[in-house]
Amino acid sequence: MQQLMKSVPNCTTFRLNMDIEKSSSSSFEDLTNADDTNDIRGTHAHVNESETSEADSAAVQSSSNSEDNAKQQEDDIDDEMECDILGNKQLIKRIIKKAPANAKRPNRGDLVTITYTGKLEDGTVVEKEERFQCHVGDFEVVQGLDMVLPMMHVGEVAQVSIDQRFGYGTIGLKTENPPETVIPPNANLIYELELVDVQYEDFADLKSFDVLRKYGARKKERANYFYKRVEYNNAIHLYRRALDYLDNRDGDPDAEFGKEDLELSNSDLQSLLEDRLIVYNNLAMAQIKIGAYDAALQSVEHVLRCQPNNPKALYRKGRVLEGKNDTQGAIKLLQKVATLEPDNRSVQSDLARLFIKARRDEHNEKEMYQKMLGQAKKMEQKTNVRQKAPLVDNSKLKLIGFLMGTILIGVAGVAIYRYKY
Repeated sequence: MQQLMKSVPNCTTFRLNMDIEKSSSSSFEDLTNADDTNDIRGTHAHVNESETSEADSAAVQSSSNSEDNAKQQEDDIDDEMECDILGNKQLIKRIIKKAPANAKRPNRGDLVTITYTGKLEDGTVVEKEERFQCHVGDFEVVQGLDMVLPMMHVGEVAQVSIDQRFGYGTIGLKTENPPETVIPPNANLIYELELVDVQYEDFADLKSFDVLRKYGARKKERANYFYKRVEYNNAIHLYRRALDYLDNRDGDPDAEFGKEDLELSNSDLQSLLEDRLIVYNNLAMAQIKIGAYDAALQSVEHVLRCQPNNPKALYRKGRVLEGKNDTQGAIKLLQKVATLEPDNRSVQSDLARLFIKARRDEHNEKEMYQKMLGQAKKMEQKTNVRQKAPLVDNSKLKLIGFLMGTILIGVAGVAIYRYKY
């Protein structure tokens, strides 16, 4: 080992001596060797630096890629969990709890059981229902929830953000007794909604008087709610849905011919009929509000066929005839209502208004006839003048002809007289 250590400095001394000899003999070679040495060292250093920088950049790139992938995965998860249903941020559904695999999804008309809590944006709870039952698409809950239900599965819990357009709108929600504002106008709502159960109701499920009357009454009450809010189209839809249930004909296509009607007692049939006539009366009034007079006339006729002296049906028919510009027909019907309900002040007021309108219409009609007759007389006078004008011209021509003939005869007589004498 010592011999090796001794030999190393000798080799180093030999190389140094050789470098000195080269430098003393040729400076060009020395400079060339020095530059080559520096270039080689610089190249190695540059290569090492570039390799180091490339490794560092690769590491940074890989870390950034992993971060981007992680963010993308998070965004994908958020996209799966959150859904902008309309694409305008007015109805957003975000899944809080996923439904089990192969869970059922409700369709329009299905009976669903839901639990929900509605809050304002400041967290104030304004609505809460536990295991509430409703039919999908029948406006029995706020519109935003009704639109989201067909997109959920049984067991799913979702947060639904609803713009005021699909909530309680510009009116808000008020209680009647006592009058109190529960939800202010133009309020956005946030619901936590759980779909508990879905049930498809077969015809066999509806062959019960209690079920039919319960559903019919629920649709009617909800329709009255929309009528008070001046949302007449929704009210008309629900009145029609109430009529679907308040009927002893179940519509079962598998039933035997002639045996389709439900077997109900006379009292049950009478109850269904009375509820049905009330709904027809309300339906007619909602149709009058939107100017659907022909449809409203059909609705009141259903009532009058069963109860010819029903005051509400007669009054609504009078309103329909007024809308169809049959003022005299409307007056006759309201006079009949006034005899049936002599203390009804609204009927008396409407009768007075219709009498004034009838007089005004009669006056306008007379003026129109007078104008028409006046124009006819003027036309007749113009025609007579045109017929007399040619007669005047003919008399003038005859007079001129007579004078010319007389002059010619006189001239001829003078000429003959002079010729003779």
